[in-house]
Amino acid sequence: MARRNTYLTLSGLEPLVVTPESNFINVGERTNVTGSRKFLRLIKEEKYDEALDVARDQVEGGAQILDVNMDEGMLDGKYAMIKFLNLIASEPDIARIPIMIDSSKWDIIEAGLQVVQGKCVVNSISLKEGEDEFIRQAKLIKRYGAAVIVMAFDEVGQADTYQRRIDICKRSYDVLVNQVNFPPQDIIFDPNIFPVATGMDEHRLNALDFFKATKWIREHLPHANVSGGVSNVSFSFRGNTIVREAINSAFLYHAIQHGMTLGIVNPTLLEVYDEIPKDLLQHVEDVLFDRHEDATERLLDFAETVKGQKKEDDTKVLEWRNAPLQERITHALVKGIDAFIVEDVEEARVLSVKPIQVIEGHLMIGMNVVGDLFGSGKMFLPQVVKSARVMKKAVAYLQPFIEAEKDGKQAFAGKILMATVKGDVHDIGKNIVSVVLGCNNYEIIDLGVMVPPEKIIETAVKENVDVIGLSGLITPSLDEMVYLSKAMKKENLTIPLIIGGATTSKAHTSVKIAPHYNHTVVHINDASRAVTVVGNLLQKDNKAYKAQIREEYDKFREQFLTRGKRKEYISIDVARQRKYQIDWATSEIVKPKQLGIQVIDHFDLAQLEAYIDWSPFFRSWDLHGKFPDILNDSVVGQQAQDLFKDAQDLLKRILEEQLLKAKAIFGLFPANTINDDDIEVYDDNGNVQATFLTLRQQLKKRDGVPNIALADFIAPKTSGIQDYIGGFCVTTGFGTHELAEQFEAANDDYNSIMIKALADRLAEAFAEYLHEHVRKDVWAYALDEHLSNEELIKESYKGIRPAPGYPACPDHLEKTTLWRLLDVEEHIGVKLTESLAMWPAASVSGYYFGHPEAKYFGLGKITENQLKDYAKRRQISEDQARKWLNPNLAET
Repeated sequence: MARRNTYLTLSGLEPLVVTPESNFINVGERTNVTGSRKFLRLIKEEKYDEALDVARDQVEGGAQILDVNMDEGMLDGKYAMIKFLNLIASEPDIARIPIMIDSSKWDIIEAGLQVVQGKCVVNSISLKEGEDEFIRQAKLIKRYGAAVIVMAFDEVGQADTYQRRIDICKRSYDVLVNQVNFPPQDIIFDPNIFPVATGMDEHRLNALDFFKATKWIREHLPHANVSGGVSNVSFSFRGNTIVREAINSAFLYHAIQHGMTLGIVNPTLLEVYDEIPKDLLQHVEDVLFDRHEDATERLLDFAETVKGQKKEDDTKVLEWRNAPLQERITHALVKGIDAFIVEDVEEARVLSVKPIQVIEGHLMIGMNVVGDLFGSGKMFLPQVVKSARVMKKAVAYLQPFIEAEKDGKQAFAGKILMATVKGDVHDIGKNIVSVVLGCNNYEIIDLGVMVPPEKIIETAVKENVDVIGLSGLITPSLDEMVYLSKAMKKENLTIPLIIGGATTSKAHTSVKIAPHYNHTVVHINDASRAVTVVGNLLQKDNKAYKAQIREEYDKFREQFLTRGKRKEYISIDVARQRKYQIDWATSEIVKPKQLGIQVIDHFDLAQLEAYIDWSPFFRSWDLHGKFPDILNDSVVGQQAQDLFKDAQDLLKRILEEQLLKAKAIFGLFPANTINDDDIEVYDDNGNVQATFLTLRQQLKKRDGVPNIALADFIAPKTSGIQDYIGGFCVTTGFGTHELAEQFEAANDDYNSIMIKALADRLAEAFAEYLHEHVRKDVWAYALDEHLSNEELIKESYKGIRPAPGYPACPDHLEKTTLWRLLDVEEHIGVKLTESLAMWPAASVSGYYFGHPEAKYFGLGKITENQLKDYAKRRQISEDQARKWLNPNLAET
């Protein structure tokens, strides 16, 4: 049995696992209407696009979880929460991190839970309304699959002492784990961070009690985590930025040491712990740990001496500018000040024998300090991002001097190609790794951002590089990395591949990338590890190390694929009881103007040109982007334009010379659902001509959410209402194979591929054209429809056109029923192969459903009891049924 996962795991588009090795998890707070006046204003004015920019800034600034709060008296909080979370879901660069649904109102929390993507965390619930309500809310959160923050609050009130904190947390933990069966690793306690130095004696232990309670929770409540809103601790010093930042940073540093794992932090109100003036730090820590009776008075007196002072300004020469050169460079890197870095680096260059020594010496000393501070929890990701920007500016200044000194004789330790993959413009992490590796005497070939795979492979081969490093931040970059690993294997490359970037992970690398490449693939999550990994990879005797990496990733992949909770499924009988309900008595059923089969034996392909969706055409050539925007893309635009011109030229030739033949067949028939999941198709006399067998979702869902089958969209026979269904097959593939062979014989592989790609696009266009014709003219239930091609591509029409083999009906055997009903092969010549693929390949088939409530859906997995039921309905053996449905079988 796989060991139970005991680590808090959250996810947006990518997982976030909180392990003992994790640094502090920073929750971005600026998408909280109670904490950001700007965000509140944008939400009130419904400027959601600008509000999304706030969220994006939080993510780019280093937030690992995004706190979303819509609690404001003049807001419809429920509406705002739903709308904002739905918008976030459409933004991959934001949605990649988990969401914290933050509200004091349960209806807003539940509204968020119903739409949020991934595994979120709820902030918060507590015992303040009693155990019954606490249990009710906890059970719902568990059902929604979320983690939860539990406030140290009970029926009496908020915990304000050490003992009250641990008593309430212990009681809450016992109820959640023993009564609700809530996973303990999904419990996060907030033991209440209160302001310090308020002048009231009862507040003297606010920080110390929090530290002690945090440590107690981590030691006595297994697997639970601790969080809190850090900015609260310095609330008494609003207006005194210097003191407030010092309190926040010192408190956070010590809270982490006592076991705090995540929290809401405003990076603009943090100072680097080691950069806090020693006298100020002494006064702050005396207050935090209640070291003296008059600690608060001492801090208040000291605060007056710095009140009104501004932070060190990167545009003014302050005291630190009088320090020795190395101290100035280190200070600039740690504080993220770039105003003076060029003049300091120039001073260092003049004093050095070679310009490379400035990177290897002065800058690396400073970056090592940054790394040590970050690793020890004294510096945080947003600050590190600023440090990287300063480092990048310094290296850019030195680069021309380094290049001018090269004489071809410099002996590098190895040659590394670095690139941010196609479609991604983020390169901070890549630049840091490049700099660190360069400073360790590796020659770096940096291809920049948005680099297509062809260029990466071509350059790697041409330059004979030792390692390829790939970086990406947005989620689509992960697919690019998978594609590149496949392309490298295809090219028989043996170059080690290093994966890094914000959305990447060891899990994705081991599961999605490593299996497609026969050689070493390693994930790194920080620059310091890159030096060690590259050094080991480039050792002369590295076979053992590479074997170790392969074994480690194989084992990790196996554990990843087998661990985790198994989804719950219900029986087919229960699923049918939960089917999608339509009020057939009030539904408008439109009888087609013409029933029966119609054949289109010769069709003018020119009519399809306006219906072509070109975006998939470019994707088939690995040029990703929406048409026509892709033609103006800054990276692939010219390539896309060239490709599009060639496609237009060949399409013109196809139309003028009639090189391809287009045929279609479709039929509209009376139909009714029987036995819940079967659709009977009748002739004009009511005789059964065919029976379509549909499959039903069986995943256990929350109350009120149906388990859908396509049969739900056809009126049941028991209703006495006559309904209708359609079926079709179109092809534009006749002539394609012959043309492709002619091109291949002429050694023209380019046009051999092009003709197939165009035929596929024309077939899809034909399906779109025919469906519109059916809706508006033949079935005629959409007489007033006027949709653009873009709206057709978005499927904005009434009704659906599902196809066998796709998510709503993955059963390819339904094609055999469709072929018999329409006599497809006899009428238009399209055949089914042994595996039920259509020939010619440029063919599309499916059904027509006309009910306005009909919608596309994913079937998901089915269970063995539905398989048995299905085999009986189809009158085939269970082994035969398993052959066709095996990829969709659930583990039950």
